[in-house]
Amino acid sequence: MVHFVGAGPGAPDLITQRGAALLQAADCIIYAGSLVNPALLGLAKAGCAIYNSAEMTLEQVLDVMRRMEAAGKTTVRLHTGDPCLYGAIREQMDVLDAEGIPYDDTPGVSSFCGAAAALNAEYTLPTVSQTVIITRMEGRTPVPEKEKLASLASHGATMVIFLSIGLVDKVQEALLAGGAYTAETPAAVVYKATWPEQKTVRCTVGTLAESVHAAHITKTALIVVGGFLGQNYERSKLYDPAFTTAFRKGTDQ
Repeated sequence: MVHFVGAGPGAPDLITQRGAALLQAADCIIYAGSLVNPALLGLAKAGCAIYNSAEMTLEQVLDVMRRMEAAGKTTVRLHTGDPCLYGAIREQMDVLDAEGIPYDDTPGVSSFCGAAAALNAEYTLPTVSQTVIITRMEGRTPVPEKEKLASLASHGATMVIFLSIGLVDKVQEALLAGGAYTAETPAAVVYKATWPEQKTVRCTVGTLAESVHAAHITKTALIVVGGFLGQNYERSKLYDPAFTTAFRKGTDQ
């Protein structure tokens, strides 16, 4: 059996209870060494085989899974955050399906949630934004033509940009090219959200690149953009005393 497990954003105690239990029981752990906190490997039992997938190809990862399955062993494929985002799990699951190897998927806390926590922020605020766009800047790996950053930026929604801090100058240019954000639109960068070395930088879209360079942040960071980082919003109707819900009668009745 193969268990895909989300490791969470970094802090070892932010893995789920299910994920931790699977790590403790695993005969083999294949972890994404470029981002997963190695402290989580302390949960492994004695004799557990441990592989760092940052040093492996897809074919090598799958070969380990096959060998473990043939030996009747349990494998945990430990991905950073939640593996449904930029985890490259589909290509692994398709092969396991084709070969009849059973697997399941345990979700984790994504780094975009960790970034919001680091900023004490709520991505969705009444009258400000009710939509969160999770994306990345085109680099060596392309993005679909309709998902170019400037095109997505035209919506003016809350935006969380992964895997793009090294392209921050181009990110700033694309955000402004979209037309909905201005140079004064609030922005922030969160480096290694929830890790001990976590760092936050608050800025604007117009000062984004300058602020990132000044902070010497070059990797492992999220860029977040939008009015949710500002001061103006309306109170939620959910807890408005005048608003009637299925659970209480408001003063508007």
